[in-house]
Amino acid sequence: MMGSGMRFRAMVAAVGMLFLAVTVDAVAETKVNSVRLWRAPDNTRLVFDLTGPVQHSVFTLTSPDRLVIDINGATLGAPLNVNSANSPITAMRSAQRTPTDLRVVIDLKKAVTPKSFTLAPNAQYGNRLVVDLFDNAADAAPIPAPTNVATVAPVPVTPVEPAVKLPPAPAGKRDIIVVIDAGHGGEDPGASGSRGQREKDVVLAIARELQRQVNGMKGFRAELTRTGDYFIPLRGRTEIARKKGADLFVSIHADAAPSAAAFGASVFALSDRGATSETARWLADSENRSDLIGGAGNVSLDDKDRMLAGVLLDLSMTASLTSSLNVGQKVLSNIGRVTPLHKQRVEQAGFMVLKSPDIPSILVETGFISNANEASKLAAANHQQALARSISSGVRQFFQQNPPPGTYIAWLRDSGKIAQGPRDHRVNPGETLAMIAVRYQVSPATLRSANNLKSDELKIGQTLTIPGTELASKE
Repeated sequence: MMGSGMRFRAMVAAVGMLFLAVTVDAVAETKVNSVRLWRAPDNTRLVFDLTGPVQHSVFTLTSPDRLVIDINGATLGAPLNVNSANSPITAMRSAQRTPTDLRVVIDLKKAVTPKSFTLAPNAQYGNRLVVDLFDNAADAAPIPAPTNVATVAPVPVTPVEPAVKLPPAPAGKRDIIVVIDAGHGGEDPGASGSRGQREKDVVLAIARELQRQVNGMKGFRAELTRTGDYFIPLRGRTEIARKKGADLFVSIHADAAPSAAAFGASVFALSDRGATSETARWLADSENRSDLIGGAGNVSLDDKDRMLAGVLLDLSMTASLTSSLNVGQKVLSNIGRVTPLHKQRVEQAGFMVLKSPDIPSILVETGFISNANEASKLAAANHQQALARSISSGVRQFFQQNPPPGTYIAWLRDSGKIAQGPRDHRVNPGETLAMIAVRYQVSPATLRSANNLKSDELKIGQTLTIPGTELASKE
């Protein structure tokens, strides 16, 4: 018979084994269910979807080039299938090193610089492990356009005749640079419409059309913060604008509201005292939270004396905010001609993407994608074109009055070569489009383009925008 001491030791051993089994199950309860890939111009982002938190480590191997990701406290919940076209990845494989530790090995075409971090759950996703593979600058090759961007029907382009023959820009007179930011992107789709419209796709289409229109104006050049379906942190967007030498930063969005009845476009500038309405506050909080979806960007501080830096920053912010409100009102007035407005004035809120002290910045909410009617319009190419035209018109009007020194537009103004700025004309009985074009010395095609007219037919009392002759289209 087993003595009492032996029975006690056996019981302790059994309890220990049971505790160990429970502990192993608890540690390994997290599963890696899927992986998503997003390609940006200079990096590839992998997002592993997890059922719970994990610990992880990342290291590289050479000959051949590989990336190893050890995910501790996890097991594989489903095959890791991903389309790695246009990326440095050639293959991905995985295996359990132990019952609770998963190893993922990524075969690479060339060496990369990895950066990794985990993200806690939010309203859209659960726990995630994010691994960014940065291209080495020396051997980075041009990247084709991403293949996972929603297809948008091309907008027909009608050549616009110049209103007048402009003199060539003298040497050293630069273009005004407008940086256009399509909100969200990649694993951050933004808001969604009732029929599956995604904010990130709609605003990218509008941003591309706005870029085309701004580049059609002599003396202007437009750049995009993102050219495809990938995520850029909020502070990273303003850093791109600064590196491109932006004179103006325009962020394009199509957000949602708690009420599906909310409608209308809005224009926002930064508020240093917080939001000016409950709607503005809700939207600002929603946008600022997007960094929790895609990962926070880095913030760098300058090396100036703290007091001097504070004074300079305050002066710069005040000047930029004044310009932001000015250009914002002009953009809002033009948008009101093509779509209903949510508010009749420029609102102010604490959007992170507007916090650039040296660059006038506005955020344009082109409509509420949560409203079924507005979602349908926002996805239509002709409405996207009209919205882009209204924004470009407001930008043009602002810079005609406030051209940065050293630019071609400033040279035109200072040399007296600006005939007139944009103005309105109310159609009188008996007037035709051709007659009005002759009166203002512009072409009928220019009038049609500036007013989004599909024909030469006019109505008595109709208001036409007569574009400034100094801002004719590029030849």
